[in-house]
Amino acid sequence: MAAHASAEGVPESVAFEQARRYAREIVPSFSASAYFGVATRLAKLISTSLYRVRLGHYEGDALAQVDRDATVVFVINHRSNMDYVLVTYLAAERSALSYAVGEWGRVWPLSALIRAMGAYFIRRKRFGPLYKAVLSRYVQLATEAGVTQAVFPEGGLSLTGAIAPPKRGILKYIVEGHDPAGRDVVFVPVAVNYDRVLEDRVLVAAHEAGERRFTARLGTVLAFVGRMLRLRFKGKFHRFGYASVSFGAPLSLRAFGTDVPALADALMARIAAEVPVLPVPLVATALLQSEEPMNRAELDRAVRALVDDLPAAHLHMPRQDVGYLIETGLRMLTLRHLVEEDGGFLVVAPQERALLAFYAASIAHLFPKARG
Repeated sequence: MAAHASAEGVPESVAFEQARRYAREIVPSFSASAYFGVATRLAKLISTSLYRVRLGHYEGDALAQVDRDATVVFVINHRSNMDYVLVTYLAAERSALSYAVGEWGRVWPLSALIRAMGAYFIRRKRFGPLYKAVLSRYVQLATEAGVTQAVFPEGGLSLTGAIAPPKRGILKYIVEGHDPAGRDVVFVPVAVNYDRVLEDRVLVAAHEAGERRFTARLGTVLAFVGRMLRLRFKGKFHRFGYASVSFGAPLSLRAFGTDVPALADALMARIAAEVPVLPVPLVATALLQSEEPMNRAELDRAVRALVDDLPAAHLHMPRQDVGYLIETGLRMLTLRHLVEEDGGFLVVAPQERALLAFYAASIAHLFPKARG
């Protein structure tokens, strides 16, 4: 605060009040009843209403050996705003999670509920050294106190569907505040994937426009919810396929060391290896292998070849049947009119190839050629 006052030419009392405002904005007011009584139940209801939720890979033995006194930090790839809901639901029995939430959540009354759930707000833009200092100190104090946290190292939703390079801010704060002689920090890589990302068209449009400027208008959200309710009332609602979460092997900060870039890269590599392979991304990958329309037999051969190339990946195989997996993925794509069947051939609408590429990108790194 003194440095800020000197740099800006303002009294220290002014800098102190500004820091106090930042702290009040960041620090949550956790309520156990709000989290376990409302949030986790709502998370389960929303998740299971929209998706067939599946727990992918789970490193149970390694996670069971984590020191009970360690601070656990879940590091998660960011596919959708549903990530908060889905991971809260699947991790509810183990711990309350304190999420790092972007500015989208600072809207009343949503902000009050999010804060009561233990989340803390982060300004992604237009912040200076004083704000960074207050935020870093909060993160360090929470880590020292053993608060279980959940962070998205990519810093925002993936616009391409692929895992993005990490932003190191939160990790840097944690490492700089860590006392090697004190409580250990254990990072748990978490990978999320979907057969349908609710914001997919918005994200693809933002990528094509070359700028990360997109908003979820309240009217658009309400219209979407109303449409889903009408379909459910008519008995025509279909869930959006599968949503899956994998929990990988934990990484100890004490054992790894304090090299922040190396730590960020190691965590992103572990997250990438854990990404679940679901029907829609797999079928989309197969369909995009050719510019020409495929028939069903050709699609079947293409998907089976892809499955054979994924021996180490966490593939969700519905009913343990590749044929049923293909039908499941193709049904989702045809229901959304991304793929049409014409004369026995599966035709990808030209204007929808970018959307199929968005889903294919989520698993592209798992194939041997991509790894090579």
